[in-house]
Amino acid sequence: MGIKGLIIPVKPDGQSFAAGAASSNTGDIASLWKSSNAKPRPGETRIFYGQGGDKETVLALVGVGKTERLSENELKERSRTVAAAGVKALRDVGCTEVEIETGSGHNNGGLDAHAAAVGLQLALHRFDWKTSSADKAKKAPVSISQAGSSSSSSETADAKTLSWKTGQIYSQCQNLARELQDTPANLMTPTIFAERAKKEFEGVSNVTVNVHDEAWAKEKGMRTFLSVAAGTEEPAKFVEIIYKGASGSGDATDVAFVGKGITFDSGGISLKPGADMKAMRSDMGGASAVLSALLGIAKLKLPINMVLCIPLTENMPSGKATKPGDMIVAMNGKTVEIDNTDAEGRLVLSDALYYASSVYKPKVVIDAATLTGAQAVALGDVFAGAFVTDDGLWNDLNTAAEAERDQLWRMPFHDNYLEYINKTGHDLCNTGGRYGGACTAAIFLKQFIAGLEPKEDDDGANDKPQIQYAHLDIAGVMSMGPSAQAYDIKGMNGKPVRALIEFVRRRALKL
Repeated sequence: MGIKGLIIPVKPDGQSFAAGAASSNTGDIASLWKSSNAKPRPGETRIFYGQGGDKETVLALVGVGKTERLSENELKERSRTVAAAGVKALRDVGCTEVEIETGSGHNNGGLDAHAAAVGLQLALHRFDWKTSSADKAKKAPVSISQAGSSSSSSETADAKTLSWKTGQIYSQCQNLARELQDTPANLMTPTIFAERAKKEFEGVSNVTVNVHDEAWAKEKGMRTFLSVAAGTEEPAKFVEIIYKGASGSGDATDVAFVGKGITFDSGGISLKPGADMKAMRSDMGGASAVLSALLGIAKLKLPINMVLCIPLTENMPSGKATKPGDMIVAMNGKTVEIDNTDAEGRLVLSDALYYASSVYKPKVVIDAATLTGAQAVALGDVFAGAFVTDDGLWNDLNTAAEAERDQLWRMPFHDNYLEYINKTGHDLCNTGGRYGGACTAAIFLKQFIAGLEPKEDDDGANDKPQIQYAHLDIAGVMSMGPSAQAYDIKGMNGKPVRALIEFVRRRALKL
């Protein structure tokens, strides 16, 4: 039997928010808190042994900070922070069973159950290949539960209302993305990634998983995708997942996700510097994010139809590799000059975006990609860059991202950036020079969305574009640095999984 721990959130004066049975026998919480000289800030944690009716339970008293004039999203972030700080402290003293008091909800001074579940599971995630007995002991799993809750682990989450169960799904899916990103490239090849995708969706209803090979991609005319795969010995794969969650809507697809799936990026012939090249095992961060987000959407049984497209390959130098100066004809017929083979993400995405938008004709296309170092320079690790064609789509994405603190910042998506990549003799060039690098990459991708042109009404007037499009450049938030929160970890971060799930959840409930 493991060591039990209990997290109790407390106000600056030491009073507990909890009114449940789990905290009724824990002694004088206020006296314990005041005696520890704790500071009145969110996440301040003190550990106590042998207190209350259950002397075997270890208490983690965690400060919530100020309790007034907080916005809805600030209250949710407080819940994530308190939960994360408490569970890490209890895990570090050997607890393997942890309960958390959430009280009667953050509107009444307690914690938000959804956000608390997110904070707990994100904070507990570890990626560690150490094999000594001591290291294995540190990796003992920690079970978590909501104090006073009788909900079953098999209980289905109600997507209409965020709850403890939805928080578990959101965070489990982000942790999956973290694991996929952090796995060494020799253990996460395109073939292995595709097989893992099939495994994760086993038993999930209304889902069809198709894994296509290079012959299929060649038949479809995906020449920009295959040009990146030319230099590697690992077979390229194209994962296509169809989710039919809506009833009575036929085969119409509402949202398409596309993810950049470069399982290792050496830069190709335009070889990267050797320092920190190992981080390029995570250049499939976009693929892992959209795959994990769709898994969460399907587990929530959201009433929406979706498709997911992931082009998977390594980018390696060899005698067969694409060379700077080569010209490729993309799936949509545009000629592309290869100026730098390290600008490969936009090449694999271009065919995938055209395929998803032209074949399925969704209302919304969203891609996620660790695309440019320029994006990381611009925004650091605080925000992912969002290039969005439509104000309404931006507002919906931003609202969802702020609710989950999976933050986005809208970037300029102006056609003037085409001037940087319209080189003489070709329709497009895959780089546009040093300046505006994230913007030129984004405008390159926009050229491969079928249906962006306004559709004419019967009277000849131009209507709105047939498709709304958002490109999310997540290079800066691939791993966390100075802006890391209590629930963030050392290593790859798995963003923006929660923002994508929440966006689709809100959208599906409006349909």
